Amino acid sequence: MIERLPEWLPIQTSQATVNIILLGVILTASIFADTIARRTRVPRISILMLVGIVIAVIHQVWLGQRDGDLLGGLTEPLIQLALVMVAFLLGSELKVSRLRRTGPLILVVSLFVIVGGGLLVGAGLLALGYPLVVAVSLAAISVATDPAAVSESVKENRKAGLLPKVLLGIVAIDDAWGIVVFGLSMATLGWVIGSEAELALLHALWELGGAVLLGAAIGLPAVWLTGRLRPGEPTQVEAIALILLLAGFSSSMGVSALLASMVAGSLVANLSHHHTRSFREIEHIEWPFLVFFFVLSGASVNLYQATDAIVLTVSYIALRVAGRVLGGYLSTLVAPARGKKLPGSIGLALTPQAGVAIGMALLAAERFPELRDTILPVVVASTIIFELLGPVLVRRVLRS
Repeated sequence: MIERLPEWLPIQTSQATVNIILLGVILTASIFADTIARRTRVPRISILMLVGIVIAVIHQVWLGQRDGDLLGGLTEPLIQLALVMVAFLLGSELKVSRLRRTGPLILVVSLFVIVGGGLLVGAGLLALGYPLVVAVSLAAISVATDPAAVSESVKENRKAGLLPKVLLGIVAIDDAWGIVVFGLSMATLGWVIGSEAELALLHALWELGGAVLLGAAIGLPAVWLTGRLRPGEPTQVEAIALILLLAGFSSSMGVSALLASMVAGSLVANLSHHHTRSFREIEHIEWPFLVFFFVLSGASVNLYQATDAIVLTVSYIALRVAGRVLGGYLSTLVAPARGKKLPGSIGLALTPQAGVAIGMALLAAERFPELRDTILPVVVASTIIFELLGPVLVRRVLRS
């Protein structure tokens, strides 16, 4: 169409200019998403993913680009940066002082929900005949919880007592454990299905051990270097530098970016006693990247194969809910004395699922590209459902 315009018009088009325009459109759409979320109480994340799915319809159906990358290679780096930010901030929640305060009760409930829920999802999908990679990947992804949805629901309810404290304590560490479980699962899968067992085992050990080493190599210098400049722009530079280094080196070294970022965040949080500004600066710049992350996650779904995953999606949702309920119920039976006061349905309050789960799905799809159109639509669809129903279930448990 542009070729038919008069020659004197200085109109040019390229992938770079199209990318800039699309990024502007996505951020503009996020403003409307915020407005709709405030007026309807529909989670922003769900709205942003629906925006991404609308973009996928336009891109794949209307324009006929079934396999084309929306941003021409820019999608993956943006998603990677968002995931690294999330993991770094989750690592900052793993303070020794906080873990001591939360005590054994929160640890017991969290581990029962993680182990019980994950095992039920994995075993259930295997029993239904799904491949080992699909079952283990979705079982690991099912561990993740949306801390924002749970925290917001607890605040809205304004209920005091043991239950709200336990829920807030669990979601503070839940995704961090989820990242560890996911990293171990991916490494184990690589070892199990690898053609050369010894080489695959070494690769798995490097992916996990290398991530810890990388996180320490970047996190320990950051403990001393960050926060020593005046507040403001220099501190933002420090935060961005940390994120870029973690994302770049983890990708080039072939280690888990989530685990490396979590290790670095935990080290900075526990050892940098002279400041906390780096975390606040990352929080200030995180949202635009999360907007790109959620929209592009929705836009990455292959609509022509999404219908094939309907049965798997329903199975995953049912098994994840059942696993959360069972794990929560069992935790109240074996928990310390105070845990007897918790409702047996506490697992229902831990059903919301959001960004980290989608990030894990994208990483699993990158590791096993042949299953991308099986895993990704399931997680995106289930996340939308859990984000819509999850807060309702949290409020129901709090009223029990």
